Amino acid sequence: MSDPMRPRASLRTAVVWDVLKDALDRRVKTTGRDALDVLDTGGGSGNFAVPVARLGHRVTVVDPSPNALFALERRTAEAGVADRVTGVQGDALGLFDVVERGGYDAVLCHGVLEYVDDPAEGIRNAIGALRPSGVLSLLAAGLGGAVLARAIAGHFTEARHALTDPDGRWGEGDPVPRRFTTEQLTGLVEAAGVRVDAVHGVRVFADLVPGVLVDTEPGALEALLKLEAAAAEQPAFHSVATQLHVLGEKRGTAEA
Repeated sequence: MSDPMRPRASLRTAVVWDVLKDALDRRVKTTGRDALDVLDTGGGSGNFAVPVARLGHRVTVVDPSPNALFALERRTAEAGVADRVTGVQGDALGLFDVVERGGYDAVLCHGVLEYVDDPAEGIRNAIGALRPSGVLSLLAAGLGGAVLARAIAGHFTEARHALTDPDGRWGEGDPVPRRFTTEQLTGLVEAAGVRVDAVHGVRVFADLVPGVLVDTEPGALEALLKLEAAAAEQPAFHSVATQLHVLGEKRGTAEA
């Protein structure tokens, strides 16, 4: 899995990729189909779409950026999976203008809810694209991780501001429009008709560890990856993770 597993990049994707791959494998067994239909909303240049396609699945990437879709086309060609990945321009709030409702075995909604005007509508659309018993993989910015990062950097006023701001922003210069707690994300998902199967904290330590240590200390990257994986499932660490990952299943009858 060279795309999400590159050194350093793996710290941002390894936990989510391992959970997602297992979920897709289970879906294959449930449906009896080797190739699943996967929708990646906000999938950009294919950080997840390419490795998912390498598993043999058909992936549709929806992204509002023409530049990202151009990069996706080039990347899929280089990876030899261009025949299994389709890129279309669009966004989560206008999702059914460009894709089929109820047409996918799995939907990835990674780094989307932070930026849409209406997160509840965005998640409803993502779930609306799923077939019954389909898999939802939701990844969004976590409030606690931002607070901790600002405090460790010595920006105590900004850290406190993020704690009290309705959108979890630390100030006017904050590039992220919105952050979530675990309770907020799982509430959105459950209200839209998905059973939450697991919650994971992503980048619990990776953004706090000096890069020079990871890059130069022998074995540091591998050890940090193992630590991230071990902490990801521990609820105590969800409140300080940079991102939160929610894995769920759409309520309904499984398809044959």
